[in-house]
Amino acid sequence: TEDISFVFKNKRKVSSWLNSVVTSFDKKVGTLNYIFCSDQYLYSINKTYLNHDNFTDIITFNYCDGNKISGDLFISIDRVQEYSTLNNIEFNIEIHRVIVHGVLHLCGFNDKTEEEKENMRKQENISLQLLTL
Repeated sequence: TEDISFVFKNKRKVSSWLNSVVTSFDKKVGTLNYIFCSDQYLYSINKTYLNHDNFTDIITFNYCDGNKISGDLFISIDRVQEYSTLNNIEFNIEIHRVIVHGVLHLCGFNDKTEEEKENMRKQENISLQLLTL
């Protein structure tokens, strides 16, 4: 974590789940670092490194090497909480959606166009169905 107090539960099960998601795309897991932080912290990263002047729920830095996926994934707990409340979704479901969203980016999925966004959401939903806590 950075600048917040947050305890992430079920690390082993989530790790196993992410590994199964990654291997379903014929890739291997390298190093995935999840950093949970505040809106302000992630906004600062967004502005400094990506020149984006907006809040977001996740920023993924890709360090993939061939078929091995690796990256630093920064997640705003504030934003995840807000999205879960606005969309009437349990926080636990939304945090896992955001977590797998970053992994899907590392696996090669994008979400710039409407078609890409639809495909990303479909892949998120497929991945979430594999998660058992």
